[in-house]
Amino acid sequence: MAAPAVPLLDRRLLFVTGKGGVGKTTVASALGVLAARQGKRTLVCEFDAKGNLADFFGSEPTAFDPIEVHQGLFAMSMDTEESLKEYLRLQIKVPLLAKIGPLARTLDFVANAAPGVKEILTVGKVAWEVKEGHYDLVIADAAASGHVVAQISAPQAIGELVKVGLVREQTGWLSEILDDAATTGTVIVSAPEEMPVSETLELADRIRADTRVDIAAVAVNRVLPELFGRGEEEVFEALAAPGARERLDALVGHPTSPLFDAARLAVTLRRTRAEHLDRLRRELPADIPLLYLPELFTRTHGSRATHQVAEALAAELGLEA
Repeated sequence: MAAPAVPLLDRRLLFVTGKGGVGKTTVASALGVLAARQGKRTLVCEFDAKGNLADFFGSEPTAFDPIEVHQGLFAMSMDTEESLKEYLRLQIKVPLLAKIGPLARTLDFVANAAPGVKEILTVGKVAWEVKEGHYDLVIADAAASGHVVAQISAPQAIGELVKVGLVREQTGWLSEILDDAATTGTVIVSAPEEMPVSETLELADRIRADTRVDIAAVAVNRVLPELFGRGEEEVFEALAAPGARERLDALVGHPTSPLFDAARLAVTLRRTRAEHLDRLRRELPADIPLLYLPELFTRTHGSRATHQVAEALAAELGLEA
């Protein structure tokens, strides 16, 4: 008998990933806002140090040292050199106060020869925060779908190669955190379009085949609302018929054709995207929850939009926003 699903925000570590451009950072930041609203001390960690996580919170730029962006919500950006310094200080007990540029360059050389080293420094940082209990929930705005499997499977891969010694000890506790479905999960962000859906299905298969990390949910971003019910659509078509629209133009005092054209376009887009949603529901394993997030129709993303997505997530998860 399968174990019951763990509620999304009851986990301790979430990796948010997805095809570039689908709203991965949007969902990661909104999950952070929602978790903080639920009273959880939460950290959102952006793995791409050149990203724009701060824009989603309307905060000062983020760095390796976390800053509090809202009450109970902290944000940071990954820095490999700083992560290495912290790792050496905490795990190897090597005090380092100065810059370690030469050592970081050596790390680059080693990482190229031994894939997984950089990934462990990145994943290990967020897992360490979980291990030490510094936060109730850590959310990683992780690599895009083409690279995330290498990140979350790195401890497992190195653990299979190295059976004894210090490296084995360090990857051991990491693997325990990542492999525990009650603690860790991935959230795949998708969109109701052909390529994102195809990539989501492929990524879900790869995560299950190549890692031991649980898939906590798939969040489908930018879902358009259904504009008309069946009865409303009949009224719309009657108003759009020849003769009726001319009378409507006369009543409102200006042409209504742009409004009708826009409505038809919205209906067409919604129904075209619905086909991709149907495919996702049909081909995704039934035990993976699907969350639907609305199209916000905004040109730029800021704190206000992040809170709107958080409210939509709350509704999907049956929580108070």
